Amino acid sequence: MQPLAELKPVVDEAIAPERPIIQVSGLDHVYPSRDGPVHALSDIALTVGEGRFVVIVGPSGCGKSSLLMMLAGLRHQTAGTILCSGRPITDPDPDRVGVVFQEANLFPWLTAIDNVAFPLALRGVSRAERAARANAMLELVGLGDAGGRYPHELSGGMKQRVSIARGLVQDPPVLLMDEPFAALDEQTRMAMGEELLRIWSATRKTVVFVTHSLTEAVYLADEVLVMSARPGRIVDRMEVELPRPRTYEMMAGAVFGRLRDRIWQQIKAPAR
Repeated sequence: MQPLAELKPVVDEAIAPERPIIQVSGLDHVYPSRDGPVHALSDIALTVGEGRFVVIVGPSGCGKSSLLMMLAGLRHQTAGTILCSGRPITDPDPDRVGVVFQEANLFPWLTAIDNVAFPLALRGVSRAERAARANAMLELVGLGDAGGRYPHELSGGMKQRVSIARGLVQDPPVLLMDEPFAALDEQTRMAMGEELLRIWSATRKTVVFVTHSLTEAVYLADEVLVMSARPGRIVDRMEVELPRPRTYEMMAGAVFGRLRDRIWQQIKAPAR
């Protein structure tokens, strides 16, 4: 294998791709609590290029998931702007943004194919088109023979694949993923990471992925954004200069270890 280039820190400026699909500027979030207002996010600015796989990491409670929910239009920021495909995100918009949550949240009374097709049913898509699109998504995630199974007949990893298929079925250009593999055992989690990269390579969606796992972040990402403790700020941005397709063997390499250590040093640093 050819030696990999040294990784160069990029802290103060965003890595600006040629075709941005997500643009966030001046984003703040303050929410009320019994002890007074909580400043959760502060002056978030980021740009995500079309087709990129961006991972957000940071200490617990730093606002990673809150930021993702704002990108999805499921929560409103106190200040700042969020643009997706050049237009503001103010409410959920499945034509532009799909979401995969930490829990699969499948309806237990629906089969896998009906769970995937459910967002289409809400929009009045015909039964035949719903079935065709849901079947195509189940095939994409490797569950083409499991459409008739109910959630209790599926493993944890299979449930998350159904959840990913449901997030993709409306064909949004952006897929937001909030720690989707956190509840899985390590072996299944690694297999799902590899499966997600296969799906991403096939669809070329723009993915923004939140995780607590530093290894998962480096393995999946084109770019890693590191957030500080509350109020959450982006304190580091780093390109993952590892070739694709990724392999497990890369995890033992010097570049992989250097990136993971750099993330850890930022996360454990005192709030700025």
